Parts: sequence; C-alpha cells; structure tokens
Amino acid sequence: MNKDFFDSREYFLNNGLQIAVVKRETGLFSVNAAVKIGSIYENKEQNGMSHFVEHMLFKGTKNKNNEKLNDELENIGGEYNAYTDYNCTVVNVAGISDELEKAIELISDMLVNSIFPKDEMEKEREVILAEVRTSTDDVEDYSFKLAHKLAYKNSPLKYDTIGTEKNISKFTRQDIFDFYKKYYVPNNCCISIVSPLEYEEVHLLMEKYFSKWIPLEVIKDEIVIEDNINIKKTTYKHNIEQSSIIYIYTFHNLDKKHELALKILNHRFGESGNSILFRELREKRGLAYDVYSELDTTSFVKSLYIYTSVSKKNAEEAMACIESCIEDITNEKYLFKNGDIELMKKVLKTSVIAIIEDTTSLCDYIIQQMVDGDDIYEFISDMNNLKVIKKHDIYESAKIVFTSPTVHILMSKESDDFE
Repeated sequence: MNKDFFDSREYFLNNGLQIAVVKRETGLFSVNAAVKIGSIYENKEQNGMSHFVEHMLFKGTKNKNNEKLNDELENIGGEYNAYTDYNCTVVNVAGISDELEKAIELISDMLVNSIFPKDEMEKEREVILAEVRTSTDDVEDYSFKLAHKLAYKNSPLKYDTIGTEKNISKFTRQDIFDFYKKYYVPNNCCISIVSPLEYEEVHLLMEKYFSKWIPLEVIKDEIVIEDNINIKKTTYKHNIEQSSIIYIYTFHNLDKKHELALKILNHRFGESGNSILFRELREKRGLAYDVYSELDTTSFVKSLYIYTSVSKKNAEEAMACIESCIEDITNEKYLFKNGDIELMKKVLKTSVIAIIEDTTSLCDYIIQQMVDGDDIYEFISDMNNLKVIKKHDIYESAKIVFTSPTVHILMSKESDDFE
C-alpha cells in the first residue's frame, strides 16, 4: 500500500483550524468536525459538560432557531449526528455531493454561533437524564459503568461520558455556555472532508465559512493517566436474569509494534465469531450466549475489555474458563499456527481496507487520527508492520497486557451465595 490508495491535502486556516480533505470519485460527501474536548478533560464537577454541549449544538444559533436548523440539516437528505467521546466531541454530516456547501455552512453555524436558549436547555436536560436512566436499565452498559468506577481512583475514565444525574441536574445555562466558549474555538478543532470536489474548491468553502471564527488560548487540565486497579468485586441489581462479568486491562506503555500484535491477538482471542473465548465458553461448555473482547486504543484510554453474560450458577466456572484461556496464551500453551497468524493479519487488513473504501468510515477514521495527533496514513505502516509480526510478538504483548485485571461481576440482588 502507498499514499496513492487515497490522496489528501492537509492544511491550517490562519485561525488555527486544522483541515484534512480527501478527493474521491464518488457522488457522496462526508464531513466530520471534531472539537478536542471530551470527558477525559473534565473534572468530577464538570463530568457531563462536553456531552451536554453536544446536545445543545442542535438547539439554535444566532442565525437559526432550533426548528429551522434541524429542518435544514434534514433537507440535506443524508445523515447527520453528533457524539461525545473520551477525547473529543464530533458533529458529522453526510449526503450527496451537491449538498456539501450547505453541510459546511450549517456545521460552521453550530460550532461558531450556538446560543444555548434557556427553554431548549431545560428540555434537553430531561432528554439527557432519560439517556442516563436508559443506560442504567441496559445491563451491559450498567455493568461497564460500574467496572470503570471500580477500575480507577483518579482517572476521569471512572466517570461516564454522559455525566451523572447530579451534575446534569445542577448545570446552569451559564456553566454550559462558558464551557462552550472556552473550548469551541478553531485552534481546538479539526475537520475532515471526503468528497468529489477539487481541493481548491473545498479550501475556498472552508475559508468562506470558518475564517472569521476567532481563536483563543486553550488551557486544559492535565489528563490523569492511570493503570486499572487490580481488584475483583461483585455488585448486585434487582430484576436481572443473567450475571455479567467484565475484565479491564490497561496498556499505556505498549509500543506501536506490540499494540499491533495485540490487535491481532484480540481478534483471535475474543473479537471474532470463531474466537478462543467463543469456542471455550459457548461452543465447548455452553456457558454463555454473548462473549467478546474489545480494544480501545484511544490515547489516554488504552484498554482491553472482556465481557460475558452468564447464569448465576455458571459465573465462577465462566471466570475460571476465561482465566484459563489467558493462562494458556501467556504461558504459550496455546500454539498459534502460522495459518492462524496469517488469517488474523488478513482480517485486520480487510478491516482497514473496508474503512478506507467507505466515504463515511474513511472520514471518521481521519478525524480520529487528527484528534489523536497521528498520521492519517498510519494504516500504511500498520500494513507493512503486519509482515514482521511473529508469534513471539503476540505472546509478549499478551504477557505485558494480561496482568492485574479489574474484574467486576454484576449479579441478581437475590443472590447471597457469591462473593
């Protein structure tokens, strides 16, 4: 692979706004605008502010009220949405290429001119509170929330991105608006665009709609980077049928080569439908319907998760099985065949290519690279480095990562026989 796989231009406007543009032979466009503020930058009292701002971006600007703004977004005829992650808040719009300028205009209005109407804020407060309560009703989401609280002492990762009911209920309009004015500035923002338009044409559009956005000095609190706490705990909840089990492992000091080896291992370990965990827990023992592992390689997060849901009586056996699988890998008893490794490399390569060939997925990939300060062509070095990953690299990554987990078990409130 080389950079001819897709061509791009990256540049900054005079106000510090970072832009990456990809020209593709397509009838579609995708735009992602990311502000580099998310829950890892919030302290306990601020937890949930980034997410609240995300919701309020759709509630009216100096130029358009809530109804007009959303009507115009809808009239693009494609898709529009937003999300808040640990390290950023993203607004995205996709549609047919004729609508690109309109999308850029609307995104700029939302980022630069939002006014946070008080009546709309009170409505949205109830919407966000409902979102919090809905996630509590979802056993898997609820389990992950509790696991994160257990895993960290000081890291903001212990708090959910949505925020707590207490914080959401107490935030004033001034609190949220001040947060927005402090961080929603061009020199704290990056935008990725994939479309069939010529580079100069896109550049002129960005100058037209974003050049008057005024930069400010951005000062963020230092991010607390913390390894997970090695602890095992059971908590209880009424009205659940299954017990959930979550393992958390952090890997902040893993180099790029071993992180790539970990991605390969993760696919074989728990990500695929034919994974080690799937075979052992579900196929051989019939302990679980749902079992998986997943990686979050976001800067400052760097975590591997294992999740399964089992009956109360099978919880101990399921954990013993998970830990046995891990032991077999770290002790090199699980013998990866050359064919297994080549298959894992092929799957990872397929995943990367699938992302690159889809307009929306490519745009999202680029914005995440920009937020993390990484090269948007990093996939090229990943593909090249795949060629040199060997069995011992996979084992070494496993030995580094699979130590001192946080283990959280959620069980029915009626249970009094499992500690």
